[in-house]
Amino acid sequence: MDDDGNKRLSMAEFRKGVADFGLDLTDEEVKAAFNQFLAVLRPPLNESRLKLIKAAFQKMDKTGDGQITVKDLKGIYNARQHPKYQNGEWSEDQVFTEFLKTFEAPNTTDGVVTWEEFLNYYSGISNSIDHDSYFDLMMRNSWKL
Repeated sequence: MDDDGNKRLSMAEFRKGVADFGLDLTDEEVKAAFNQFLAVLRPPLNESRLKLIKAAFQKMDKTGDGQITVKDLKGIYNARQHPKYQNGEWSEDQVFTEFLKTFEAPNTTDGVVTWEEFLNYYSGISNSIDHDSYFDLMMRNSWKL
């Protein structure tokens, strides 16, 4: 499925691969299958890392509705320090929207970060950090936990 040979599987490549195999899935079904596929490939998170990721998500989810939106970021993330805000190129909401895209899967950005997306993002980061103590320090410093 890795058509461009970059050793990464994009949503577009996955969608094409699903069609190549003759499956007729909706966009939502493809997205769900892609997320499940990625989750299966990653090693499971240990309890201490999962607890830190949950704490960061809960801190960001100010409304408590299980998703992070621009509304949740107000008061948590200081957009006024962003260079594009400071030079007048972006509004505060544009800075927030771009920040949220960090956690969303490529080509599926909708301005809403679900628990699954947040967990997938940090599972990928966790996979590249060998020591729990460093992951703990990184999460606590990043999210002021």
